[in-house]
Amino acid sequence: MGNLARKLQQEQQNRTSQAPKKAKVKKIRVSPGEILLGVVFTAAVCFGAVQIVSNQAAIYEINKDVQMAEKNIQEQKKVNSDLEMQVKELSTYDRILKKAKELGLQLNEDNVKVVQD
Repeated sequence: MGNLARKLQQEQQNRTSQAPKKAKVKKIRVSPGEILLGVVFTAAVCFGAVQIVSNQAAIYEINKDVQMAEKNIQEQKKVNSDLEMQVKELSTYDRILKKAKELGLQLNEDNVKVVQD
């Protein structure tokens, strides 16, 4: 039995002295084809991002031009309505008669023709 105790004692010492083995880390090798696919995919994503940004910039510029054109149209409509108002004010019968008398013209009732709008 002494021998058995000694064997057990040696086995326990061997177990404690031996460090647990580390699991081998497998290195994953990437093939050149996979690298090429990764590069192509990255390039495609970058290209798509640049396209999106450039399209948004173009849309912004076009929207700015449209707004400027609408602003110019509104200003021109205002000018046109002001001019129409002036035409109506200047074409009243009383004003035309007064201007005609200032220029020395006389009203001949026989030559007057009524024009309707």
